[in-house]
Amino acid sequence: MPNTTTRHKKLTPKQEMFCREYLVDLNATQAAIRAGYSVRTAYSQGQRLLKNVEIQAHIVELQEVRSKRTEITADAVLKELARLGFANMNDYVRVNHAGDLVHDFSKLDRDQAAAIVEVTTETYIEGRGKDAETVKKVRFKLGDKKGPLELIGRHLGMFPNRTEITGPDGKDLIPENPAYSDPQEAQRVYITIMQGKEVKDDK
Repeated sequence: MPNTTTRHKKLTPKQEMFCREYLVDLNATQAAIRAGYSVRTAYSQGQRLLKNVEIQAHIVELQEVRSKRTEITADAVLKELARLGFANMNDYVRVNHAGDLVHDFSKLDRDQAAAIVEVTTETYIEGRGKDAETVKKVRFKLGDKKGPLELIGRHLGMFPNRTEITGPDGKDLIPENPAYSDPQEAQRVYITIMQGKEVKDDK
């Protein structure tokens, strides 16, 4: 494991700081600003830095060190995404004798329970006098499915439709008003780096 307690030999102090700041939120623009680059040119600087082979390698090194320290691996993250993305409502409800859907958490395992993001309980009295009875309603909410499934798909290379746009001189063309948000671009670059592929601008 490379020693990352000191600055990477081939990186400047500012580039080293960018690598560390990028791991905070995977936002290249904000990482560039926090590393000391100009706010006015932070977007283009962030994209340029992410295409630097040495910076790509160092980001991976830092990620490996963090993964070892936190014991959070790519496999663990994928498994958690799978718990959310493949959650099935049949695991949480059943049909009673009256034909109504009722929740049933009695047989949930740990993986199924991980997909539940919210549970609310409401108790109230229904009816009056001798007819009054206590009613208890339980509502639960499962995690978003689209987001995790999209991340899993990207990790597996299921969405390869990418177009590289270059200027007349063959150099990368960075639009003044990008159609994508920077966090999305940062996420794309992160996944590409983790797959060991060359980072290309797909916008």
